[in-house]
Amino acid sequence: MTATIQQTEFRDAMSRLGAAVNVITTDGPAGRHGLTASAVCSVTDSPPTLLVCVNRSAGAHAHLTENGVLCVNVLSGRHRDLSGLFGKSGLGVADRFAAGSWRVLETGAPVLEDASVSLDCRIVRTETIGTHSVFFCEVAALAMGSDPEALIYFNRAYHHLQPAATAAACCPSS
Repeated sequence: MTATIQQTEFRDAMSRLGAAVNVITTDGPAGRHGLTASAVCSVTDSPPTLLVCVNRSAGAHAHLTENGVLCVNVLSGRHRDLSGLFGKSGLGVADRFAAGSWRVLETGAPVLEDASVSLDCRIVRTETIGTHSVFFCEVAALAMGSDPEALIYFNRAYHHLQPAATAAACCPSS
């Protein structure tokens, strides 16, 4: 007997799975585009590969597919508003990108200059699961920001994480 999980019940459960907030960007023959996503994770380090899940109805989906490249820009707490801009439907692409400073690395996908980390990737495989495409992405280049902070989405709200103090500063020896 197979249990039936309701869509709302599943979404409520997933809201308790904290995730990094990322702006996924692309550029190439289909043009520049981007969106906010939290469904990103590491697959393997040999070769460095991650996966990015994107709803097929998202405005950026066709651009990602045609361009074949993307950059995962991992956001810090100061990027909360930028996350909101890239998450808004109906907002023009130029308006989204105007809110940040961008450069390129190897693939030509836009890299957020002050991201916590940016992973510049080539899409090497795509799987369709339900409403989403799962892009398997090989990392071609990366840029580490100066701040190892994180913007996390948990329980339907943003949370800003900062590195813990060093062990000596936070936990004096006995």
